Amino acid sequence: MNYAIVGLGKIGTAIAQAFAAKSIEVAVAGRRPLDTLAAKIGPSLVAQSIEDAALADVIVLAVPFATHREIGRAAKSWEGKIVIDATNAYDVPPEDLGGLPSTAVVAKAFPGAKLVKAFNHLPAAVLAQGPTTLQGGRRVVFVSSDDDAASTSVATLVDRLGFAPVELGKIGEGGLLVQARGRTWGHLIFQDLAKVE
Repeated sequence: MNYAIVGLGKIGTAIAQAFAAKSIEVAVAGRRPLDTLAAKIGPSLVAQSIEDAALADVIVLAVPFATHREIGRAAKSWEGKIVIDATNAYDVPPEDLGGLPSTAVVAKAFPGAKLVKAFNHLPAAVLAQGPTTLQGGRRVVFVSSDDDAASTSVATLVDRLGFAPVELGKIGEGGLLVQARGRTWGHLIFQDLAKVE
């Protein structure tokens, strides 16, 4: 399975650092050239165009919510791919989302893909601290999807990166705990939790 991160802002960079720390190869792409930043983060990062990054099996969408449709147009087909939605739709009026969770709206731009919500509930500075907390536990990353196999696959990746995955179930059920609606954050957003083993 190969991986890509689209967007190397604060969240995308924090996720890329987690890949680099485990020497897991990952393509990185954005609307500007990322060669210098990718090289600075680590040798396992490969800068590519968005179109090339979209060929990966698993794509982390770490861009502002408003740009997700633009990224969705970058591939001829998203069939069978896993798209990890790390966006947040805070301050987007609920009526603009048609009453749906933001991840369900994002899914419309990636027809055929299996959408999984993950890596969005922590501030970038906290996520960038890595998977181990000061107390020695593994930092929790919440995962939710309407596709059980995709959720399990992303939970496995989260674990491989050193974090502790906690699956919340369907996007419109437990997944609502990590979705923003209008000017309201889901109850688990900003919760820096750890699993002590």
